Amino acid sequence: MLSLLGYLALMFTKPRTTRSKDVDVFFTSVSATTVSSMSVVEMEVFSNTHLIILTILMLLGGEVFTSMLGLQFTKSKIIPKFHDHQTDSRGDVVDTKNHFPDSNADQIELGLATHSHLENEKRQIIDHIDGVNNNNNNIKYNSIRFLGYVVLGYLLVVHIGGSILVSLYFTLVPSAKHVLEKKGIEIQTFAVFTTVSTFSNCGFVPTNENMIVFKNNSGLLLLLLPQLLLGNTLYPACLRFLIWVLEKITKRVEFSYMLKNYKGMGYSHLLSSLRTFLLALTVLGFIVVQVILFCAMEWKSEAMDGLTAYQKFVASIFQTMNSRHAGESVIDLSVISPAILVLFVVMMYLPPYTTFLPTTSDCEDSASAKGIPNARKTLVESLIFSQLSYLAMFIILICITEREKMKEDALNFSVLNVIIEVISAYGNVGFSTGYSCKRRLKHEGDCKDAWSGFSGRWSTQGKFILITVMFFGRLKNFSTKHGKAWKLS
Repeated sequence: MLSLLGYLALMFTKPRTTRSKDVDVFFTSVSATTVSSMSVVEMEVFSNTHLIILTILMLLGGEVFTSMLGLQFTKSKIIPKFHDHQTDSRGDVVDTKNHFPDSNADQIELGLATHSHLENEKRQIIDHIDGVNNNNNNIKYNSIRFLGYVVLGYLLVVHIGGSILVSLYFTLVPSAKHVLEKKGIEIQTFAVFTTVSTFSNCGFVPTNENMIVFKNNSGLLLLLLPQLLLGNTLYPACLRFLIWVLEKITKRVEFSYMLKNYKGMGYSHLLSSLRTFLLALTVLGFIVVQVILFCAMEWKSEAMDGLTAYQKFVASIFQTMNSRHAGESVIDLSVISPAILVLFVVMMYLPPYTTFLPTTSDCEDSASAKGIPNARKTLVESLIFSQLSYLAMFIILICITEREKMKEDALNFSVLNVIIEVISAYGNVGFSTGYSCKRRLKHEGDCKDAWSGFSGRWSTQGKFILITVMFFGRLKNFSTKHGKAWKLS
């Protein structure tokens, strides 16, 4: 629904230059809503109003914002149960009555207590149970309400603070400001757009060249780096740390309840302290490995020409951190070595909360989940293909739709470039090798280089397949456990 509304809003808004094709506009709307940042047109064709629409789509489609809405649904489910316990105890009497022996049998068996005495005891026990249940529901309801406020505050602080810092940078640094003035992009629009895009891990940037045009501005890259982590891979760790700080400062029982009962909160981003610690270590490990390999392979390459050692190091960190999963590029991926591209493919495929070391709680969760499953549901989930199988099918389908171009333009339409595009769309990253007229084997006809993604040169059928991949990737949490019946050994 968001994608369709975004498509209509973009279509009925006057473009900055020429109007794009309908399929390209819809593709862009889906790309913003699924925070994929796959581009089929140059970004500078969009007017200031278009950029504001895309900003709203990225904000609404971001994982942190959608999870905040999920908290409201969870809270609404607790309210009727909470009121039922408070106002009506007859149903509880009926439910708990079976736990007590029949009163007549008690009199015969024990010969000590009267019928009325037993009834009073039962009533006291039931009232005590109701009081405990009401108190637990009350704490849980308030904890979810407080967690919603924490997430909302987290969103507001990062977005407002990030936008202000980016705006200040462009105001104080003439070289960066000159780039925006030359392109006719307002500083405030760029700051808000880029902050929302970076935090939601979308990867759209209002410039055609993405962040390549700012590769010399290391300060700007360093301002955006924390936002990459705060809105994605390190969000659970930062959220738990924030709740811990609030608990220490306020001493409120709700924050303590969140930390101790993270599973019962119904919020998938609230993890245990051990899991968040291991997650942070895993994220740091992935960054270190990528930076080392990237610097080893690309330090003296064409991609780093014209940069100082400090700028090369910052650019390397920025590029590698964006592989999970923002997709902002400070270096042209088409000139990067194949080994690094394969590394990026692996990083793009891994889910954001991939943890290297298994924890005891994870094992317990999987064991308890097995329990006594629904046989029919388990059979259906097992027979459905795994996510990797679907990705292979999507790649094959695109190779079929683009087979003529793969024959005539083998360097641009290579299988590796297609795989990168598909995995990037699935991981909602936005990395693309682009398209270069210089790599064409046949220099027949007119060819104009553009700063759009590689998929911008695909057929309409190929673009619709990639739209499906973006939706599939954004909703992959609903199909991660499928395909268990397919054994490869």
